[in-house]
Amino acid sequence: MQNLQFPIRFRFKISTFSNDFTATDATGKLLAYVRQKMFKFKEDILIYSDETKAQVNFRIKADRWLDFSAAYGFFDGQGQAFGKVVRKGWRSIWKAEYQLIDQNDNLQYHIKEENAWAKVLDAMFSEIPLIGIFAGYVFNPKYIVTDANGQIIVRLKKMPSFFGREFEIDKIAEFDTDDADRIMLGLMMMILLERRRG
Repeated sequence: MQNLQFPIRFRFKISTFSNDFTATDATGKLLAYVRQKMFKFKEDILIYSDETKAQVNFRIKADRWLDFSAAYGFFDGQGQAFGKVVRKGWRSIWKAEYQLIDQNDNLQYHIKEENAWAKVLDAMFSEIPLIGIFAGYVFNPKYIVTDANGQIIVRLKKMPSFFGREFEIDKIAEFDTDDADRIMLGLMMMILLERRRG
């Protein structure tokens, strides 16, 4: 996923039992088809080149079956590890917080929720009968990726949509192109986890 053309859009499919979504760039080009294997004790996410699912470009695998403080390793199509995203346990109960780690186990980036109240209100509003179906148009959580200096480089936001199925990533500042895959995979895994929690 090099030479990314922002904004990148994640769009979840609502017609399948799996937790699948597509990633497209600003030109509408399909970057990835993401499929979360259902009924697995340990997360196992496959990132295909397209919807035919003929070629696996990346894989994300959890290091344990409980996702509380779990690490999710990134692997290329040949099975070579090149980093991971780690959920920050107790801190993530109220406000989502993750760390992106490189292939040498060095902390590179932080992923944080900008406003925890947006997620709380979104979850509460969606539980109201009939009116709840419009929750996707009212409260839209945002997440930021920051570098070691605290500078925001990328922002992911939930877009107004039914069932909260669309998300958009905007580039705020420059970052190393070698980190693009780690950042994208980290956001993909994070949004799968946070979307499941409400």
